Amino acid sequence: MKRYKISWMLALLVTALSSCSDYLDINTNPNAATSADALLVLPQAIVGSASVSSQFNNYGGHFGGYIANAGGFSGFGNLFNYQLVPGDYNGLWTSTYDNLNDYQYVINQTAGNDELAYANAASKIMVAMNYQKLVDAFGNVPYTEALKNNANLTPKYDDAATIYQDLVVKLDSAITIIDAAQFPKSLNASSDPLFAGDMTKWKKFANTIKLKIFIRVSGVAALSSFVTTGFAKLDKTLGFLTDDAIVNPGYVKDKPNPTWNTWGYSTTGALANSSRIATKFAFGFYKGQKLTDEGRGKEIYVNFDTNTPVNQLGNEVDAPTIITNYSTWYTGDFSSSSSISNALGVLKGPSQGQVLMLLAESEFLQAEAKLKSFLAGDFTTNFDAGISASFRYIYKDVTNVVDAGKNVAADVATYKKDNAESYLVNIKLATTPAQRLEAIITQKYIAVNMINSEEGYNEFRRTGYPVTAANGDAYHNIASLLSTSTRADKLPSRILYPSSEQSYNAGNYKAINQFTDLIFWDPN
Repeated sequence: MKRYKISWMLALLVTALSSCSDYLDINTNPNAATSADALLVLPQAIVGSASVSSQFNNYGGHFGGYIANAGGFSGFGNLFNYQLVPGDYNGLWTSTYDNLNDYQYVINQTAGNDELAYANAASKIMVAMNYQKLVDAFGNVPYTEALKNNANLTPKYDDAATIYQDLVVKLDSAITIIDAAQFPKSLNASSDPLFAGDMTKWKKFANTIKLKIFIRVSGVAALSSFVTTGFAKLDKTLGFLTDDAIVNPGYVKDKPNPTWNTWGYSTTGALANSSRIATKFAFGFYKGQKLTDEGRGKEIYVNFDTNTPVNQLGNEVDAPTIITNYSTWYTGDFSSSSSISNALGVLKGPSQGQVLMLLAESEFLQAEAKLKSFLAGDFTTNFDAGISASFRYIYKDVTNVVDAGKNVAADVATYKKDNAESYLVNIKLATTPAQRLEAIITQKYIAVNMINSEEGYNEFRRTGYPVTAANGDAYHNIASLLSTSTRADKLPSRILYPSSEQSYNAGNYKAINQFTDLIFWDPN
């Protein structure tokens, strides 16, 4: 088993590295530091969360209908038919728990210390965010007995719904700690590469995570009281995110943003991935097969006007190849390994920030809450704001500023005009609650495309939107052409527990079925 070494925390690295240790890690190296300054650990943990976020985006892209195979590549195997094995997504588990360990270290080191209250609160908020990701992917996970190092090497798996409820307690505690701090040491851009020490933004982020939790379980009958009570107590005056939550410790070409490093170019200028292209299912929301969206489409997809390579996952008969030296999701200029221009869209450049949560997602969560009367107000206002926020993010450059040549309001108006008869864009045309919810979730699915793709997959499982037809053409069928899923949507319902759990926590490990064992909020 790999051993936990705290000494690495002392160096403030500026790149997000995939972790290889897990929540059972302990430190037995007598030459390694046994403690580290919490304010040095916190920024590295936040950067680690950026890497974790990128990994969840990759997982969601494959299972949520955003990523297909290019032509001429073998080895996709069980990704085509969804016949998963426990080792397939070990990295999600181990990287997330390693990141949680870092936050737990900060929490332990700062507990009850008024001077370090802000670091304590920020860590608790990030713990809640990461645990929600774990539950949404794996269901029941180690929680109450986890993150204790050698105090418990075989932690039990806690009930996923119970974890969800306790995450709200953690978030409430974090907000209280921020408000109650008397003489706290301020965080800054070095110690806080997410919000640069703006604790109001941290509280809004916590409030938005709570909103996501309540919305995600809003259809679970057994948690109806938890949801209604939670919304009643939600701080409406504080509000929610007002901008994209983006981590950027100073990414550069040699230490790039993790999403760029995965789907753009390596530090040497080589194309990072040539075996994946966009799905026709996702592309159809831009190119006219389902909706027309030239504004965002041209910035997201290479050669949007002519021949963007797209495919259905599992199709190997006439699968197109990538355009030489270009990722499907990169629309900048490539002339050589030393000459790669920055761009807009999803892949902006190596120095772009890593999104933890989009403002667009926050707006669509609020829209759904208002649609269901959990929050007061007009859901159409948040719906339209969500579309505008999505355009703004796609139009942002690597410095997180909207490109001067872009007019968000004008392009949103064009989008609405080009889809004048679609309630998926013009929600006031929707005549039923189901159509209104479909519009909200479909627009969220579009907004998180290759940014936080796991949220598209999560919401699809929860709501059944966007609409898919298992026997439809590639633009209308979200699943792999070779799917063996027994579900009506032909997708898996989840991923499996990792093989590391079979080895190290066999007494609590549970074999599950990726088609019939559902995450607790999945009604299907």
